[in-house]
Amino acid sequence: MNALVYALVQTLHTVMNLYIWIVIIAALLSFVRPDPYNPVVQVLYRLTEPVLAFIRKKMPFVVFSGIDLSPLVIILGLQLVDNFMMRTLLG
Repeated sequence: MNALVYALVQTLHTVMNLYIWIVIIAALLSFVRPDPYNPVVQVLYRLTEPVLAFIRKKMPFVVFSGIDLSPLVIILGLQLVDNFMMRTLLG
């Protein structure tokens, strides 16, 4: 049972870290304005835009003077959940 919990926690840790990198890449791409018809750009925006829109809707103060800090909120939130999960479940 302990090995199963460890495997699940490690898998969730990997998925969270992968999503953090996806958010970082999508945020950096927003500065460059790539071709919106590029399949890679479309996948990145489809993976991140629902979560970013939710954060912008629930926390409208994260966008000020044209600067969107919602990716930072997502990254910090995922790091918090990841650290809490790792410490709680793995001791």
